[in-house]
Amino acid sequence: MILSASGWRKIFTESGDGEDSSPSIGQMNTLLVALIAQTFAEYISTASGKRAASIAVGRDTRPTGKAIADTVLRVLLGAGLDVHYLDITAAPEIMAYARNIDGFLYISASHNPVGHNGIKFGLNDGGVLPGSEVKKLIASFEEKCAFSNAEERAARYAARAQGEALDAVYQKSPLYKKVALQIYEDFIRTAVTGTNRLDGQDAVFNAMELSLEAQPLSVVCDMNGSARTLSIDKAFFTGCGIGFIPFNSEPGEIAHEIIPEPENLVQCADRMQQLRQEGDTSVLLGYMPDCDGDRGNIVYWNEKTGEADVVAAQEGFALCVLAESAFSCWKDDTLPQSGLLSKANKFSSRRAVVVNCPTSMRIEDICSAFGMELFRVEVGEANVVELARQKRNEGYEVRIIGEGSNGGNITWPSSVRDPVATVFAIIKLLTLRDSTDANGTVHKGLFHIWCEKSDQLFKYKEDFTVADILDTLPAYTTTGVSEPRATLKISTQDKGLLKARFQKIFTEEWASHKDELEAIYGFHSYEADLTNGTKERRNAADWNNGTGGLKIRFLDDKQKTRAFIWMRPSGTEPVFRILCDVKDGDDGAERSLLRWESAMLTKADAAED
Repeated sequence: MILSASGWRKIFTESGDGEDSSPSIGQMNTLLVALIAQTFAEYISTASGKRAASIAVGRDTRPTGKAIADTVLRVLLGAGLDVHYLDITAAPEIMAYARNIDGFLYISASHNPVGHNGIKFGLNDGGVLPGSEVKKLIASFEEKCAFSNAEERAARYAARAQGEALDAVYQKSPLYKKVALQIYEDFIRTAVTGTNRLDGQDAVFNAMELSLEAQPLSVVCDMNGSARTLSIDKAFFTGCGIGFIPFNSEPGEIAHEIIPEPENLVQCADRMQQLRQEGDTSVLLGYMPDCDGDRGNIVYWNEKTGEADVVAAQEGFALCVLAESAFSCWKDDTLPQSGLLSKANKFSSRRAVVVNCPTSMRIEDICSAFGMELFRVEVGEANVVELARQKRNEGYEVRIIGEGSNGGNITWPSSVRDPVATVFAIIKLLTLRDSTDANGTVHKGLFHIWCEKSDQLFKYKEDFTVADILDTLPAYTTTGVSEPRATLKISTQDKGLLKARFQKIFTEEWASHKDELEAIYGFHSYEADLTNGTKERRNAADWNNGTGGLKIRFLDDKQKTRAFIWMRPSGTEPVFRILCDVKDGDDGAERSLLRWESAMLTKADAAED
């Protein structure tokens, strides 16, 4: 089992086949789950200071989830906890619900194949536990696994709950689910509008709906049988005056691979294409969530080509950062300044965005246009969320954070990615256009604000489309994380040693090819950045940082970064991830630099000390 802050994951099917859709997990996996649940029961009682802490338990739609959940419920009940079972629930839904109790345990392997499953843990702050706390859980869990009578203990943990208590939890589950949906809907209204004041929320939604009356908009969703099939999506979109057209919408109807990357988003694009051909011109956007429903990447109707196109993950995240940054400016200019903004999110002169290390440099350019600071952390949603908390405590306004390399965004006050927030960021761009108030004052819309801030007013036009907005994004070419060339099989177990070898090989290669690299790409020098958890070390001399992230930035003669290569062992899969990002570069430059990185890593993996 891979143990990380992003989740504990393994192949849970009894067959051991990661693509197996069987619901059976077998005896050994059942006992493993019992030890995991007991570990969390002990942790939450200590963290909450309550012997009978209130815990939400939920799962995505993977076939093995039901068996895992049953064992979890038995153990938590046997430990004396107050268990609220939401059954099938999206990750943002259970995390919003858990804000009102003591914590949650969520059963999911996110975007991994169907035979995989796993568990995420959290308290009542709306997100997963930070890495520092997960380390405590890992230590306790590994200690339990090491006991000579571990299997006997695990079986005893699972047998403590009485049948009546378990039956009661299952009987109350529909009620808890109903409450969770209402809490989640209220919460997402706050995330979309940036205020917890109902009058402020109404002002934003009314402005969007006024625009929608003039230009109707529909959204297509390939639910792929995910947990979002039983969440708020349809009710929320239609309640906002937006058409909603789902397919593959039966829970557990996992029709194709789970990861929402371009190779799977084509299904959504094909459905959009069909609807447009049938005459539905309102269809402008589409999305596909992963199995736990916390991530949803985007498809849009390209008016210029007359086709449905996929938005790459990095571009999708950049689009959301652009949208939410412009939205902050729009609110400050357009909404009456009578307390509509919640106290926790009032405008601050210190604004920031937090992203992971391999997020494209597009975000630097967008932050620069809006006068915002940018902070980077190691890969892992928990790291991004934790640093954002720290920065807010330091007085920053942090409206949006995320992992551009994976797509999706986390919009305040959320502490988890949410496809509804992602789609609504783009809907706000499309609907909050230039307007004139009763006294004749003109208020610029979001896209107009962005064009002005980024010195691209010549690209603004009143009848803009999604394609026009995408044309204004900073130009970069970036490796997609789901591409086969973005992962390497590395045999060296000590990843810090591997990076030390890589450093030696890289410096030798740089010395040999420096003139060539400068002539072809304009690279004059380089710097190495290391990320471990929430810490980033710029221009590091020693590249050995264990399992953290390593980025080599290539600078021009004016010390401006022109490109970077990046690497890190995955925390949730047994692979080594690599990526390249090139400013104003074509596909050839990105492919060439990634091949060079891959060759040097392969050489480092084969080297002997």
